[in-house]
Amino acid sequence: MNITEVMTTDVESCTLKSSCNEVAMKMKELEIGSMPICENERLVGIVTDRDMVIKGIANNLSGETSISKLMTEDVIKGTPDMSVEQAAEIMSQYQIRRLPIVEGDKLVGMVSLGDLAIHNKSTEKAGKALEDISVPAEPNH
Repeated sequence: MNITEVMTTDVESCTLKSSCNEVAMKMKELEIGSMPICENERLVGIVTDRDMVIKGIANNLSGETSISKLMTEDVIKGTPDMSVEQAAEIMSQYQIRRLPIVEGDKLVGMVSLGDLAIHNKSTEKAGKALEDISVPAEPNH
């Protein structure tokens, strides 16, 4: 099964000019845990709710701080020609729950672990990916 059959294509994004507050409010409104950051439809980064807490709030950054200070620039991405199994393997390997799908640099979709899990043919792969992603990290002491 091709990833285009399960990915979300109507993907909302924010820009480098967006503040942390703007991104957080949009994530709340859309009930999502990550937000792609784009400039002219080109994916330049991604920020997660965890980034907002660990890199933002825990470091006393203002809500007016540019999202560029919190986002991950080196984004793990997929392509529209990949299979669901390939996407699940990438997500498992990098322990990520969401995979942006790009054509060139243009964001064309997003696939989540939940998207993979609801399709019967990918249930085993999605289950394995979730198992790998959910392995508890060793605490930093």
